[in-house]
Amino acid sequence: MPDNTTAGFFDHLNWLFNPFHGLKTTEVYDLIGTSSLTEHALYLNLGYWRDANSIDQASEELPLLVAKRGGMGPGDTVLDCGYGFGDQDILWARNVKPKKIIGLNITRSQVERARMRVDEAGLGKIIDLREGSATGMPIDSESVDLVVSVESAFHYRTREDFFNEAFRVLRPGGRLVTADILPMPDADNPFMRLEQWVSWNLVAGRFNIPRENYYLVPTYNDKLSEAGFVNIDITSIRDDVYQPLHEYLSANRSFARKMHPLAMTMAHLALNRPAQSVYAGLDYILSYAEKP
Repeated sequence: MPDNTTAGFFDHLNWLFNPFHGLKTTEVYDLIGTSSLTEHALYLNLGYWRDANSIDQASEELPLLVAKRGGMGPGDTVLDCGYGFGDQDILWARNVKPKKIIGLNITRSQVERARMRVDEAGLGKIIDLREGSATGMPIDSESVDLVVSVESAFHYRTREDFFNEAFRVLRPGGRLVTADILPMPDADNPFMRLEQWVSWNLVAGRFNIPRENYYLVPTYNDKLSEAGFVNIDITSIRDDVYQPLHEYLSANRSFARKMHPLAMTMAHLALNRPAQSVYAGLDYILSYAEKP
């Protein structure tokens, strides 16, 4: 029998290089473990870089942007879907001070670690982190003021089911905000279209994005509308995410020391390529919608 180290090596090898080796979302994040890009936290997002100078700052700026766009504030009951290790919930509780934050996450290893971190921060009375699905929410109807999903809705099987569930649990006047990854519209140039195809499929394959979620901004808007949402606003922020992230990581490669050697090799290969090639097929949106 192979030992755990050998088994882990081949798991990573399969995940990184075998296009036919699909993993469930929970398996992907169990494999990644706590290999966060940040130095002083465990954020798993790519960051919002407009006014940020480090990965830690950018990783905080993104959830703060989501909170601001959703009008998060005192008195709100917030539902955070896909909370990772709980960093964003702790940040919101300390800086934005909503009345209550409820979290849903299906990766048990993250749930356990996040709960410990919330308890260590002394925020257990404000933050209630649960194991549960964003597409079948164990949440009462019309009990939440704001639903947020930071870089996780692309995983949901399906995102459309998530929109329907978010609409159900929101009170009238409630808001839904997502920071989400979509494919880019096809370029006119055939070589660029191929580059886009490779870029998107590498990410979609490695990070378990269901094919049902492969659609562009207009369809995203339509699906929100079909779920019942109004005052929909979808903005691409990709220029404040991918290029500056790539530039920062290219100049500061110490993060790779925390990664599995195979993943570290893949990261260096990607960073040696231009950002416009690596991220050619990826849009990054901030979406806002209201329940009437």
